[in-house]
Amino acid sequence: MASVDVTVRGAGIFGLSIAWTCLQRGAKVRVIENAHPGAGSSGGLVGALSPHVPEAWNAKKAFQLESLLMAADWWATVEAASGLPSGYARLGRLQPLPDDRAVEGARRREIEATTLWQGRAVWQVIPASGAAWEPVTPTGWLVRDTLSARLSPRMGLACLIGALTAKGAELVLGEAEETGQVIHATGVAGLHELSQAFAAPLGSGVKGQALSLRHDARDQPQLFVDGLHIVPHADGTAAIGSTSETTWTHDETDAQLDTLHAKAIAAVPALAKAEITARWAGIRPKAATRAPVLGGWPNRPGHFIANGGFKIGFGMAPKVAEVMADLILDARDTIPPDFRVETLLQKTARR
Repeated sequence: MASVDVTVRGAGIFGLSIAWTCLQRGAKVRVIENAHPGAGSSGGLVGALSPHVPEAWNAKKAFQLESLLMAADWWATVEAASGLPSGYARLGRLQPLPDDRAVEGARRREIEATTLWQGRAVWQVIPASGAAWEPVTPTGWLVRDTLSARLSPRMGLACLIGALTAKGAELVLGEAEETGQVIHATGVAGLHELSQAFAAPLGSGVKGQALSLRHDARDQPQLFVDGLHIVPHADGTAAIGSTSETTWTHDETDAQLDTLHAKAIAAVPALAKAEITARWAGIRPKAATRAPVLGGWPNRPGHFIANGGFKIGFGMAPKVAEVMADLILDARDTIPPDFRVETLLQKTARR
């Protein structure tokens, strides 16, 4: 590529999404990946694009809502360019309500959602039907939301890479020259680099483990049971995940994944005889504020950061790509204050 306007370091979901949006706006783009696409947390199995609860509204929840509402058209454009499926489908989500207090709280959120979700999705308390693809619920009540979607992380990354290469972007595995504006979307390694640069604990890694079962519920909603995501995918599998481990001795799967599997079967007995098709473990980047870290790298002109999409990276990606392209290509800053690198530095300094 003779001339590069934007160099993206990191071929995870943030890096590839930003590269795609910049390419769509006419920039010449190079993506540099030292290992392989999805080598970090983006190469997992779960792919739950799910909203925060509709209450105690803040900028993070509003940003996520915009991104989730953008997602269908955004991924359709990527699929059209690549000719590959992403596995995206907005099929909603079911959650069991364990006691009367939970039912009461869910009914309050049902009212809140009518306004906060702008009439474009619903959060409803519904009676359980007894269907096989439904979580066990002690109260007989479930929450159903129509905002949640699913995406196969690996299919999604392959779809993005196909779209980028089809439209003329350059993907380099290994090292290459940085030219133009440079975006650092390098996950846990990037958070460590930031922490070293500013001599402050700006973020860390959290180990996650997940598995995939051969159970075809591809047209059914995802389930969320006591912190556990159970997500049916377009390829006839159901992903189960994930753990959140702040300490670990190795980055491979272990017995905690067996516990996760048993928990999923207890929640959905129909999974009991499903064959395990894949196991995954990876280290996910978590900023000290738990929010994404976006914006210019302080005191480093021409360099930008897109990191920290802990558990919500795929759901946030379309909107993250939009605001980063606005900043990089048009010098238009629409990044929420709580996502800024400077805010992370300030909050860390006060601790």
